[in-house]
Amino acid sequence: MSLSRGWTPLALVYLGLSIGGIAITWAFNGLAIAQGSAWFGEWFSNGAATQSLQWDLVVLATAASVFVIVESRRIGMRRAWVLVPLSLLTAVAFTVPLFLALRERHLALRRSGVGEASGTTAP
Repeated sequence: MSLSRGWTPLALVYLGLSIGGIAITWAFNGLAIAQGSAWFGEWFSNGAATQSLQWDLVVLATAASVFVIVESRRIGMRRAWVLVPLSLLTAVAFTVPLFLALRERHLALRRSGVGEASGTTAP
């Protein structure tokens, strides 16, 4: 394994994207709140381009939620379902890359025979 405890380079890339996703989205959320804008209402009240992006995100978030639940069950990840409601409170740009990072780590640990993924514990 290239890094300790399953944090492969790919897992770290996903983790970096997750951190960037939460930082960027919440910077703009904070700006909207500071400006006193109708944050949620603006999602549904702007023009066709905004509507297109909004529905694109809704479909993507739904597909990602199904993927998180199905894939985590398939590979034996515990508690990954928590990321689905967390995405409603934070950002899909945070939770999807976070799931991918945790999934990559889980698979790396399973390959190495260490941790919860394999039924053994680290030394």
